[in-house]
Amino acid sequence: MSENSMQIREGIRAVLETFPHTPRAHVQSFGCQLNFCDGEKYKGILQDLGYELTDQPEEADVILFNACAVRAHAESRVIGRLGALKPIRERNPRLVVGLCGCMAEEDEVRALLKKSYPFVKIVLGAGAMERLPESLLAVYSGEKHSEALQFAGLPDETLPTVRTSGFQASVPVMYGCNNFCTYCIVPYVRGRERSRTPEAIEREVRGLIGQGYREILLLGQNVNSYGRGLSEPIDFPALLRRLDAIPGDYFIRFMSSHPKDATPELIDTMLQSEHIEYHLHLPVQCGSNRVLSEMNRRYTVEKYLELIDYTRSIAPDFGFSSDLIVGFPTETAEDFEGTMRIVEYVKYDNLYTFIYSPRSGTKAAQMPFVSSQEEISARMRRLLARQREISEEFNGRFLGKRVRFLAEKRDPETGLLLGKTREGLVLEAPGDDADIGRLLYVTVTGVKNWALTGTRIRGDAAGNESS
Repeated sequence: MSENSMQIREGIRAVLETFPHTPRAHVQSFGCQLNFCDGEKYKGILQDLGYELTDQPEEADVILFNACAVRAHAESRVIGRLGALKPIRERNPRLVVGLCGCMAEEDEVRALLKKSYPFVKIVLGAGAMERLPESLLAVYSGEKHSEALQFAGLPDETLPTVRTSGFQASVPVMYGCNNFCTYCIVPYVRGRERSRTPEAIEREVRGLIGQGYREILLLGQNVNSYGRGLSEPIDFPALLRRLDAIPGDYFIRFMSSHPKDATPELIDTMLQSEHIEYHLHLPVQCGSNRVLSEMNRRYTVEKYLELIDYTRSIAPDFGFSSDLIVGFPTETAEDFEGTMRIVEYVKYDNLYTFIYSPRSGTKAAQMPFVSSQEEISARMRRLLARQREISEEFNGRFLGKRVRFLAEKRDPETGLLLGKTREGLVLEAPGDDADIGRLLYVTVTGVKNWALTGTRIRGDAAGNESS
């Protein structure tokens, strides 16, 4: 820690000692997995400064909204939460409110804050989280507003983290994006691609496994382009092999993968691994080459399906999930039929579907719609209905098979354990609270359109349940 950082920290602690109670901080994250991962670092910084964390904003002396800018809906929720802070501010005049994350990078958002929410004293961009202590001290010292916007570098590797879970951990491998899809604002608010060194990633993952974490989720806007720009050549499959070699009992998952950079080597690495999931989330977005071109996705349907065919030729049961946008401005009925054909062909285990909504600041927001909202809504209903049928049909391939899954929680209504298998499928099975966070063996006995059901295997000869 630098001398300046120590002085800032001591300055804040001196202020906190004047509080008549233990100072508390509330951090709420919105949006993507990377944003929630950043939120864990904000919590770590605040706790390290001397704040007690609270889930109740009305108890807090510092409230940070760590907000994603990818979808307008998330921004609307944050603006609504800001408006609801008035009674809390009236009860606690020392309350400090901050907006963090990629939403803070938008010029129009910062203008709105100054006009309608002047009580937001701290504004930190997606790459400026380490500036939180100095921003807090500036506000405590009488400054009306503290703003820091930067995303050119990488977060400080020594930043503390407060993990939400004791058995699942997210680990960013890279930040930013170079793809500039015409519907997406990420490159404008999170900057260009920057990769962490493999040494730093391995050190973090080893530490988590040593602490007993059972699932490591590797994160990046496009993990398949990991390594570009690093002084020592390395790509994502090589990073996966390096992490998979760490001894222990755990799963490795990752997201997101861009189809233009996904390779047979990636599939081979996954299938030959000891810990990596046998499932790939590969967002196709649309089944029309013309629309894909207008989205600037830089692959064709045919190229996308080459990887599917390669994978299924080796491992027929391998699972795929995907993202699909319905109603892109130039999408016609014929284009949508292409989307339906690709869904029928691939047989996705799961789909994350979105009706397109214009995102200001992107090229697609300037494109006129060629279909009505009624037509787009009807397409979405048809897609969802067919996907439910496909999921139930294709998930039947696991009936009677032995699988392993991580028990994440218990359903409060059924009392059954819920979690994901190594194949990325949701599974429910009998168990109790002591099983949460454990890797369990299960025989699949039933199939639903959203999950598998199973019975526990106890004392399995091939490997007893992990504690």
